[in-house]
Amino acid sequence: MENKTTAEALKEKLFYTPVHAAAKLPAAEIAAADSFCEGYMRFLDAAKTEREAVNEALLLARANGFCRYEPGTYYPPGSKIYYNNRGKALVLAVVGRRGLSEGAKISAAHIDSPRLDLKPSPLYEDSDLALMKTHYYGGIKKYQWTTVPLALHGVMVKRDGAAVTVTVGEDDGDPKFVVTDLLVHLSAEQMKAPLSEGVKAEDLNILVGSRPFDSTEAGQSVKLNILNLLYEKYGVTEEDFLSAELEAVPAAKACDIGFDRSMVGAYGQDDRVCAYAALMALLDAEEPENTAVCVLADKEEIGSEGNTGMASDFLAYFIADLAKSEGLEGRTVLSGSDALSADVTSAFDPTYATAFDKTNVSFLNRGVVIKKYTGARGKSSASDASAEIVGRLRKRLNDAGICWQGGEMGRVDLGGGGTVAKFIAALDVDVVDMGVPLLSMHAPFEVVSKLDVYSTYRAILEFYKD
Repeated sequence: MENKTTAEALKEKLFYTPVHAAAKLPAAEIAAADSFCEGYMRFLDAAKTEREAVNEALLLARANGFCRYEPGTYYPPGSKIYYNNRGKALVLAVVGRRGLSEGAKISAAHIDSPRLDLKPSPLYEDSDLALMKTHYYGGIKKYQWTTVPLALHGVMVKRDGAAVTVTVGEDDGDPKFVVTDLLVHLSAEQMKAPLSEGVKAEDLNILVGSRPFDSTEAGQSVKLNILNLLYEKYGVTEEDFLSAELEAVPAAKACDIGFDRSMVGAYGQDDRVCAYAALMALLDAEEPENTAVCVLADKEEIGSEGNTGMASDFLAYFIADLAKSEGLEGRTVLSGSDALSADVTSAFDPTYATAFDKTNVSFLNRGVVIKKYTGARGKSSASDASAEIVGRLRKRLNDAGICWQGGEMGRVDLGGGGTVAKFIAALDVDVVDMGVPLLSMHAPFEVVSKLDVYSTYRAILEFYKD
């Protein structure tokens, strides 16, 4: 009996054993997590594209006293500022008591998600049906995007330069759109193909209409009817599609999942779940010691390219300008900064257990995940955080009683994925990946645990406090 007691005490002391967060958290914190996710689900419904995510973030930021950053202006401690990068990326900051003298505390998440983008000349008619051609964005399983009700979001810039915002398919009275699939009775050949080839990229055509403008008109009258409807509503012509960014996204609303309502199901949670957690943490970071910065970036799903992605220098320019106003060098500030690459990771799914190393994977409801590295194969495209920054983060989370766990994507050589961490590291910033475990990543409908979402918010807020 004595030996068993000693062994149990040693296990408690020496073993790494993350447990279900509900077993550790008081009832009040569980209730707080549920309440936090009500606001999160509203954000998801309003922010299905990167442009909409920036708009929603700005609404929340301005309501909390943030003002537009003016380069060359000195901002005293407690100032709340934002920089809007072309309406598709956003940097927000709360100036700390020490300013930038000891570096900044940076969290960066991305607000783009896999989707179907319309091609430059999308609309065509075939067999009395009007369809729109798409070019998929990011890593998707193409078959998942058939027979799913879709909404169309985006902007069209007309011949005269005026921009028109388009959102169709979200309101209850709106029409929806769909990519059709072949009936099972005729799909013997399709079902023999590898899963990745059952639906081809050029088959992801969206059905948008079937009635002619004039039944006596010969040729493309259905297409004409669709163009006429668009012209009446938005004042656009077919040529205006050439200067448009239109995205087809799932029309489903965010909702509770499970009899116990313990999870959130929605499109685009990679990575708007971490973006929302980071944003809300910054809004709640009242005059931290070091300047706290939140970056909401575009283009991560296609390599963080472009001037709104993290491969751009917009964050470095922002930090350099802010540092100059304090009489500091941007390079020195960045070298003294710590950062969180706030992005989701794969959660263990018992249905597909063989895809994971169960001893090195994250689980739903065990808290925010610290990922020392991401990447693929031999850690390709990974930042691979230092032991020191992981140690500092562990200590802060443990001291604050925040539920957390370690993990990596899946079995070695099975696949992999990247984050924005390597782009932040390229600025000579110490950075570590941390985020929410996610089921069905990159699918039109993804699932997270409410307790994990709240743990991530609390973890980022604690990071900002230092």
